Amino acid sequence: MTDVENPRFAIDAATALRIVREDPGIGARHQLVGPGVLRSHVLSMLYSEVREELLNESTARTQLESLSSLKIRLLSDRVSRATAWKLAVQLGWDDTTLAEYLAVATLQADALITVDPVLAVAARGIIPLAAYGDLLS
Repeated sequence: MTDVENPRFAIDAATALRIVREDPGIGARHQLVGPGVLRSHVLSMLYSEVREELLNESTARTQLESLSSLKIRLLSDRVSRATAWKLAVQLGWDDTTLAEYLAVATLQADALITVDPVLAVAARGIIPLAAYGDLLS
């Protein structure tokens, strides 16, 4: 993880959804950041779970509402977008979506928490990774 006393964690959409489901108070105990598209990604994830009948619509809507009250700083500024562009080029990606998470992490966080294997591999040498368990302490 990181040696910083009060680390700021960048999180991906799957981690945000896990926080909402398991312990929404994590946002009050830790500094969380993510790209502005995080909420849209969680919306898509919940919608997919409803379509696949893994979750009922009422529960999905409740979780989406909980996301709105999660204490997290979402960034979609000019510098974040430019950094995402540069990272996507550097990594040879066809899309900037995951690069937005890396950009916010490099600009605003001490570590990144992600369950996405592509994002985790790309983060190596760019931003330290942390585990979800680091949020529980």
